[in-house]
Amino acid sequence: MNPLREDRQRSWDAASKEMSGCLRCHLSRSRNHVVIYRGSPTPKLLFLGEAPGAEEDRLGVPFVGRAGKTLSAAIARLGLTEDEYGITNVIMCRPEANVFDRKAATACTDWLRLKLHLLDPRFVVTLGDNALHALLPEVGRVTEVAGSLLSWEQRPLVPLLHPAATFRRKAYAERWQSDLSRLADWLGKSGRPWSS
Repeated sequence: MNPLREDRQRSWDAASKEMSGCLRCHLSRSRNHVVIYRGSPTPKLLFLGEAPGAEEDRLGVPFVGRAGKTLSAAIARLGLTEDEYGITNVIMCRPEANVFDRKAATACTDWLRLKLHLLDPRFVVTLGDNALHALLPEVGRVTEVAGSLLSWEQRPLVPLLHPAATFRRKAYAERWQSDLSRLADWLGKSGRPWSS
């Protein structure tokens, strides 16, 4: 392992330990686990969701429930290898009734920024309105911009519907598939934007 990667790993380990004991908001009283991250320690592409659900809170891992299965199928379709991607959320603790909690999101803002800084992905995919607006608050609704190529801090960013939305409406499931095709085009058929 090279020295820069070792320093980053030490910083990530220390930050993860601090995040796992977070008491910055009311969700710390009802959680089972702080759900920090899963994936490569040096992801080229980062999926950013909104908040953990019941299964994620139980296991302490993001996107392992029903929506996680949809995301995993998308990752397989995109042909991403395990060392190319990572998955995290705006909020690290499960909100009550699985309703996005803006106060908790505000409390998690510094943690999100720290995770993005340490992971340093070259490409970001947001999942749902709240994830999109955590990075690009001025952009319209995700239904208006999903599948388009945007930019965040000189990195390409592609917003997608949240995978859970595909369970609610057939139109959203169809949109998810078409937007995934567009994301595949952005990533490139024969290479990745990070491979040069």
